[in-house]
Amino acid sequence: MELNALRQFLVVARLEHLSRAADELRIAQPSLSRTIARLEGELGAPLFDRSGRLRLNDTGMLFRDHVERALGELDAGRRAVAEAASHGVGTVRLASETFLTLTGPLAAFKRAHPATEIELHWSPAEDMNRRLRAQDVDLCVASQPIHAEGLESVRLFDEAVGVGVPLGHPLAGRASVTIDELADQPFVTARKGHWLRRLLDRLFAARGLTPKVVCESDEHGAIAELISAGLGIGLVPDFAGRLAARTAGVWIPVDSADCRRTVSLYWATDSHPSTAARLMRTTITGWNWLDFRSSGSDEASGGGE
Repeated sequence: MELNALRQFLVVARLEHLSRAADELRIAQPSLSRTIARLEGELGAPLFDRSGRLRLNDTGMLFRDHVERALGELDAGRRAVAEAASHGVGTVRLASETFLTLTGPLAAFKRAHPATEIELHWSPAEDMNRRLRAQDVDLCVASQPIHAEGLESVRLFDEAVGVGVPLGHPLAGRASVTIDELADQPFVTARKGHWLRRLLDRLFAARGLTPKVVCESDEHGAIAELISAGLGIGLVPDFAGRLAARTAGVWIPVDSADCRRTVSLYWATDSHPSTAARLMRTTITGWNWLDFRSSGSDEASGGGE
């Protein structure tokens, strides 16, 4: 099997769409179709269901996991050779749902190791287990639990999540609010899959409710601005709420023990981290997160990141 064919298969498996995969790979769709068909012929089994929309079948999922691990090991070997040849510490690849929380330790790491390359990858938590096992990334920071075997983790910090409302809002003077009191409020929030949206949906579902979402944004820096402009309300982490005045808003505690987030660092148990990855892991786990949250951060202007 050719390595290029395996890499093309992974793109098709991820997108489950031949034309989009061909566009991403910048090859002709008929050529990609032949590559997948040839691969299935070599394996003696179909990898996709083709009734209607293209779907990765159970055999395809099994093969995908093995291919990801195999190519991950190959890439790890290449990085190890490059690190040894350059007598340096190599490259570290860090994935996160947001990098605003990580600006402090990332800046400290870069000051201490200016020659080290840092690759930052945005990733939803649901993809992190696969990316770590495939050695696509070295470390992941998630604001929601990743329940999977083969991963190790360190909790960085835990904090309450409140609700941000614009100045003059009927709830602005409240000492706290309940989820039931938010049932009919318009919400500005992140897209499905992001920890903020998952938390919102989970809190409402536990009470048989559905949040009224009027805006979904991938630009989390815009969420606080939209809230302050009166477009709606939204969930906001504790430390961000301490600087809510910057965006003309008010942060109110939510009367629910479940309205919290726990930020953790994850890595694969059986990985072979580069020196850079080990140094980054030490920097992040050794960061004084308590002081960081107590003093506030410019990321607060990003609202519910």
